[in-house]
Amino acid sequence: MLEGTEGGTAAAMRLVEGAPLRGTLDAADPSDWLALDAGVREVARYRPQFLPEWEHCAPLPADLTQLGESQLALALCHRNGRIRQEAVGRSARYPGLLPLVVIRCADWVGPVRESARQLLREALDVDTARDLAPLILRVGRRDRGAFGVGVLGQVLRRASRGQLVALFADPDRSVRRFAYRLAVEGRLLNPAELARAAARDEDTVVQDLCATAALTALGDGEAYEDVLPPLLSARHPRTRSAGVTGLRRAGWTEQAKSFLGDRSALVRACARYVVRQQGGDPVAWYRERCTAPDGLELPPGAVIGLAECGNRADAGLLWPLLAHPTAGVRARAVAGLRALDCVDVEQLRPFLDDPGVSVVRETAVALLPSAKELPADWLLERTGSERPRHVRVGAFRLLDARGGIVALRAAVGLLEDPDAKLRTWAGQSVQRWHPSADVPCCAAEAGELLDRSRHLFSDHVLRRRKWEAGVGI
Repeated sequence: MLEGTEGGTAAAMRLVEGAPLRGTLDAADPSDWLALDAGVREVARYRPQFLPEWEHCAPLPADLTQLGESQLALALCHRNGRIRQEAVGRSARYPGLLPLVVIRCADWVGPVRESARQLLREALDVDTARDLAPLILRVGRRDRGAFGVGVLGQVLRRASRGQLVALFADPDRSVRRFAYRLAVEGRLLNPAELARAAARDEDTVVQDLCATAALTALGDGEAYEDVLPPLLSARHPRTRSAGVTGLRRAGWTEQAKSFLGDRSALVRACARYVVRQQGGDPVAWYRERCTAPDGLELPPGAVIGLAECGNRADAGLLWPLLAHPTAGVRARAVAGLRALDCVDVEQLRPFLDDPGVSVVRETAVALLPSAKELPADWLLERTGSERPRHVRVGAFRLLDARGGIVALRAAVGLLEDPDAKLRTWAGQSVQRWHPSADVPCCAAEAGELLDRSRHLFSDHVLRRRKWEAGVGI
């Protein structure tokens, strides 16, 4: 892969020296072709002495007929529009130059653009369209780039099902999106296949497209056995939520209750909608689960679900769950108390030492508005290197929110922390730091701390920061 314009410039220089086009770049990578296009112009602008003699002909080279593939590639990227136009006309005998013709289809010079478009119409078939789809779609984002996308769609609409299916596994998500849209438009996939595609693909656009199409393709009263299970068991929340919403249309509303405690807020909201449509009461279900004797089976999603649709009185059901043996339940209980605006600083403070990473993270978020109420020394003690990383992170997050000399003291102390990410965060905190009202009485300490972190500042900024803190310079 060519790295940006610099890589494209190096590739252009290799072509000038006579290197074959295919050995100079990765023909399957659209970024390489775009980098080459930009790189040739860079060479022409800043190092024209390295270009072939015909490059200096004005206004046009006498003849491009004898140019080989590599030099014709240079001509296709030339900064002179008339040379590019002539090169487009000569490039038909070199199929390997078709990617550069695609780029010229969005050229800013009208005659170049029209010549390239005519050649693309004639040269593009299903096989070449599949190969060029990533580049065509990339160029399609540019001004005047819609033409190539339109031609790509026209050609691929003539593709067989097997030819189009090959694009569903393309690593470029824009290609997969385009292919699935064509498949949905042409009804090439049945509802079950669309459901499996929605469950399998990592791209949210493909997930929504295929899940919606799968459910829309089913008429009322049709069997959902092959469609809903893949959607409901999908790893991705958007796909599961589509499946849950489809339960109502299928008449399987009872199954929606099992998704009230899903780990995703989106899925839980859809499940509550389906349950309510059938006269059910999600709040009662959540309260029952959160007070069940067999609390070990309590899904964390049920805990936060109670906070999402309950009221402040339900905080009484969440406080006991802070002692639950499952870290996920404790974390969601803390999050639920915050959502219900029932945070008690003294009761939650001990959970900054919890062994569960998610519990400490949620506790720190819940205590942020009250950061100045927490004892500074107590928090500083928890930034020591002997503490677990997640405890140090939670304590520093609160200290950073306090500001003032305490925040600077904590950040400078963590500049040598064993964790690289925490060191980086501490350094950024020092660089952002500005004195607050409590600093004048600690000016000497502030000056010492800033001196310890002088490697993070320029001399000018360091002097200014010390001046702001009232430190004599």
